[in-house]
Amino acid sequence: MTGIWTKADNGWKLADSHPFPDEATLQGLVAENPQLLPLAGSPRLFTLGREVRLGTGYADVLAVEESGRPVIIEVKLARNAEARRAIVSQVLSYAAFLHGYDAVDLEEGPLRGALAEADHGSITEAVAAFDQEGAVDTSEFATALQDHLNSGRFRLVLVLDEVSAELERIIAYLETVALQTLTIDLITINVYQVKGVEVALPQRISPDLSASSTPASAPKGRSAPRGVLSDGPDAFVESVAQVSGEHREVFDELIAWARELAQLPNVRLFSYNGVGGTVTMLPRIVPENAGLVTIWNDFGKPSLSVWRSVFERLAPRTISRTERAIAPIKLGQGKTVKDISAEVIAAITAAYQEAAQR
Repeated sequence: MTGIWTKADNGWKLADSHPFPDEATLQGLVAENPQLLPLAGSPRLFTLGREVRLGTGYADVLAVEESGRPVIIEVKLARNAEARRAIVSQVLSYAAFLHGYDAVDLEEGPLRGALAEADHGSITEAVAAFDQEGAVDTSEFATALQDHLNSGRFRLVLVLDEVSAELERIIAYLETVALQTLTIDLITINVYQVKGVEVALPQRISPDLSASSTPASAPKGRSAPRGVLSDGPDAFVESVAQVSGEHREVFDELIAWARELAQLPNVRLFSYNGVGGTVTMLPRIVPENAGLVTIWNDFGKPSLSVWRSVFERLAPRTISRTERAIAPIKLGQGKTVKDISAEVIAAITAAYQEAAQR
């Protein structure tokens, strides 16, 4: 039996999980932390909205993979009668509604409120706002998104606190007949108390499919091309080797600055070679594995992206100073700063110092 086992004087025993007070709590956990879902293929997800109107119902969470594949997430607690069969018909009805949908109509219709609330003008902009590495090629992403909508190739994710045998059989059957278009993930999430700390335990349920039920030549879904993440600044330094003139001077100053940031406690420096040809340098706070800025080599042009959510979590006291330094640019999610002045460098350095101390 899976779960968290604790050891006492009388031996090991399975710990009791703590029930979620309601489905909204579980839904919020998933929407705010989609990376905790142990999905097949380990794709990176970007949440687009909660309670998104699709046809006559509301999808609990609508997300998208970095490959452009839409992800429909439905959340239920086992005590809800809909957790046995209705959850399947609901998520399939949402998929049927999205099949053939135009991406622009999706942005201006079901996702309009969620995108506006987050200050995003499009799905692509929303994804870019959470893409610190610059791993997503926005033009390729937009094309792939529409391609998936046209063909109905979606990922369906069912998240529960407990899975019934009946639901498991239904998912096993669907996986055998819908391999070409649908990827279906059945996930359980339970919460435990371990030494006074709440611990979430997500698990992917793999329905028991016999070998004879799966076609030998079952087609595989296309995987998105991925860039390369490496330790240190070397890949970024190499990427600017052929740059000259004023831009090269700025790059040299940024590289020296990033190396100074990496001397702070809890700061590590990475480089990322994106599939579209851009290269970024990433001073990240560990163990958060998040950076206040991304340093860009955008085909020979230097710039910074600032990440407000990371400032709010790790360096809130330096937000006002940073906003003054980058004005009129707003301190938002992935906002681009091209005028990299000494004042900007000083403000962000102070932010990293605050974050490193935390």
